[in-house]
Amino acid sequence: MDGETRPVDYAAINAVWLSLAAALIAGSRGRASKDPITNRELVPLAAATFAISKAVARERIGSWVREPFVEAGDEKPKGGRLRQAVGELVTCTRCVGTWSALGVVGLRVVNPEAGRTVTMVLASSAGNDWLQAGFKLLTEQTNLVGSKLPPKD
Repeated sequence: MDGETRPVDYAAINAVWLSLAAALIAGSRGRASKDPITNRELVPLAAATFAISKAVARERIGSWVREPFVEAGDEKPKGGRLRQAVGELVTCTRCVGTWSALGVVGLRVVNPEAGRTVTMVLASSAGNDWLQAGFKLLTEQTNLVGSKLPPKD
């Protein structure tokens, strides 16, 4: 039980996120009204957070973030308590997505031009991921159908 993650460990992680969100809100007073985030930005912002969370939680490129907190290969959280809780966080795409959303939206609020640029780069990356996955699925299905056709004379 001594090294087991406890609710207070998760509470500490939540407290950090809430502190960052509060700092963003406090630091952005008056800025958001000058260049508000519109509803049409929701899809690119969501795609940007998808790209970050996938890279951090699943891709080799994000292994440097996960390495201190998870066992290499099986991605099982290592250590105890807070370290294990962070290991659970960095291997969960939805969890990392919440943190990356705070970062992407925060950048958009604090520096709208840079925020839009970074969001579009990451959203394009996410779109590329979806297109690549769709292309792979389509070609696999086409090859599967082609292998079932009778041979030509």
